[in-house]
Amino acid sequence: MNVYDSRMDPADIRDEDISRAEDEADRIETWINRARADLDELKGTGESPSGTVTATVAANGRVLDVAIAPRAMRLDSQTLSEEVLAAVAQAGQDVTRRTEELIREGLPGFDPAAATARMERIMNTEWP
Repeated sequence: MNVYDSRMDPADIRDEDISRAEDEADRIETWINRARADLDELKGTGESPSGTVTATVAANGRVLDVAIAPRAMRLDSQTLSEEVLAAVAQAGQDVTRRTEELIREGLPGFDPAAATARMERIMNTEWP
């Protein structure tokens, strides 16, 4: 039994499955308490296509820093805006990847991307 699989048939659940799920829940709770600090410190970085803008984003999605190189100031405002957005988007993707890696290390067998996709199907909406 995979504790992350919600497609199990309740009629097939055995006492040892419940015991294993309880043990796994305890392990997950312990990991979550330890991982909170790691998640709070997790950051992603990104760079614009031209390399003139870099950004840093926290795991909660908050933009922590945007650095604009002097040569970016020669760009028109629309292009500079696109460069900033691209750097922030890349930083967001980086922090998402790092978060998923941390989760996979702590919760072997759990796939955060698959869980998100399943939730999106159930809710019929996209998650950030």
